[in-house]
Parts: sequence; C-alpha cells; structure tokens
Amino acid sequence: MEAVGSFVTDQLLQMQWLSDLIAALLRSAGLDVSSQWGATVQFFIYDTIKIVILLCVAIFAISYIQSYFPPERSKRILGRFKGVGGNVVGALLGTVTPFCACSSIPLFIAFTRAGLPLGVTFSFLISSPMVDIASVVLIMGVFGPHVAALYTVVGLVIAVAGGIAIERMRLSDQVADFVRGDAVEADASESMTRTERVRYAFGQTGGTFRKVSPFILVGVAIGALIHNWIPQGIIEAVLGEDNPFAVVLATLVGAPIYADIFGTIPIAEALFDKGVGLGTVLAFMMSVTVLSIPSLAMLSRVVKPKLLGVFVGVCLAGMIASGYLFNWLQPLFA
Repeated sequence: MEAVGSFVTDQLLQMQWLSDLIAALLRSAGLDVSSQWGATVQFFIYDTIKIVILLCVAIFAISYIQSYFPPERSKRILGRFKGVGGNVVGALLGTVTPFCACSSIPLFIAFTRAGLPLGVTFSFLISSPMVDIASVVLIMGVFGPHVAALYTVVGLVIAVAGGIAIERMRLSDQVADFVRGDAVEADASESMTRTERVRYAFGQTGGTFRKVSPFILVGVAIGALIHNWIPQGIIEAVLGEDNPFAVVLATLVGAPIYADIFGTIPIAEALFDKGVGLGTVLAFMMSVTVLSIPSLAMLSRVVKPKLLGVFVGVCLAGMIASGYLFNWLQPLFA
C-alpha cells in the first residue's frame, strides 16, 4: 500500500515522470540541468506544463459535469457545503492534494465554477499547499510527531478560519467573471447530446486557459528564478538573529520564495539546526508554501485586488500568530 500511495503522489499528482522526462530531454540537448540556469529552465518547463495539465483537466471535467446541472440544481446539491462544516470539508480536501500554491489554483477555479461557496474554496486553497499527508510524515521525521500533529492542527485551523473570515466578508463579487463560466440553461441541459457537452466543456476550458495563461507563464518564470537563485545563506542571515520580530520577518521573507512543502522542509531543518526558533521556522514554511509571489501573481488574475488583499492579510495574521504560539510551546518539545 505504501508503494501504491507513493506512486500516486509522486507520479500522478506531482508528475515526477514529467520532471524526469524534461530533464532527460534537456540533457540530450546539451544542457546541464544540475547548473543554476539548467535547473531554472527545467523548473520553468516542468511547472508550466504541470499547471496547464491540471488547469485543463480540472476545468474540462467540472464543465462537462456542470452541463448536466443548471444553476438551480447545482445550488440545491451544493447548498449542504456551508457554514463551518463546509470550511472543514474544504480544508480536509486540501490535505489529500499535495500541490504547491500555483498548482492548487486550477482546482480553486474548478471548485468555484462548480458553485462551492467562496469560503470553502479558500479553505481548500490555504490548506492544499500547507498541509498534506506526505508533508506531515516528513515534518514528523525532522521535528518529531508532536510538532507534526500540532502543525497539522494549526494549519487546518488557519485554513478553516481564513475561509470563514472571507465568507463572512461577502466578497463573492470579487471573483473574476470568467472563473464562474457561462451557465447552461435548464432546458438546454436536458436536451444536450454527449458531443454537445464535450464541445461545451472544451469551450469553457479554452476560454479559461486563454484568460490565465499569460499569468501562468509570468508566475512560473518568477518562481523558477526565485527557486534556483535565492541563496539559503541570505535567508539564514535574516532569520538567525534572536529578536522578537523573527516570526514576522520569517513570514515576510518566506512569501517571495516559490517552493512546495517538500522543497521547504530541508531549508527549515537547516534553519532550525542553526538556532532559529521552531515557530519562526514553521511560520516561514507556511508563508513559502501559501503566499509565494508567483502564486499571488496567478491568483490576481482570478480574484480582484480587494479579495486578494483580504486573502493575504488573513493568511499572514494566522501564520504570524501560529509562529509565536510554536515558539512559546517550543520548550515542551525539547
């Protein structure tokens, strides 16, 4: 079962086969993928293709299914996903999708298009890059089971609380119109043939792709440069000082970096070994995985500035508070 789970996570969800294929093709073209520029090119091609695949598959599947459900029927079915229970479901769903923040955005678009409440979709968007089963296992190996358990609980609390806060601010009008797609009328939904449904799904997918593709390219390009060109020493120098603002600095310094939780844990371990506080390290991890500049660049095409600002503010507040909490509890884990 462990081998099957690892295969699903690595090869199907994270598409490690695609990364290996691109690396092999670049090497055959004479590019050294172990160099900074080579790694940057590989990362850009791999992440762009991966995100495009996720976007197109998710939007096509949701649009095809949605062709059977006019808005009134969708609202009745999805009406059960509301309140705190809906946010909990959204956050828990995020734990089984091991994607970075950029890769989570296509699913966020698909869930929004399906009619899920805005707060539920944002609970998913926060939880998905921050907390997943594989990352919890890695955190357990580095920091111990108690830290891993508490990190998971705090991450889910941030996701649920963030989704609730966004829902209560009634910001559903702050989502870009194209994200919601063109609804199928009730009469047309009953009479559409399978070919027409496929054509409708392709149309919705193509329209969404044209809207977001420039931002995918810009976001991934920024991420590729940051991922391979920011020295770890700079991060350590900024966070290594023992000062009361270390958690705030860690959260702000982590935001520009682009990496998933798996790439962040080795940095976190190095920081922790150099004496950086546990809460500071974990706040840094949360910020890197959720608030990277590339992911925010992509999200800015999907939501309007007001909602984007609220999302960033809610996440920062939760991460900073959790960082100070972990630092306060650190003696218990010694």
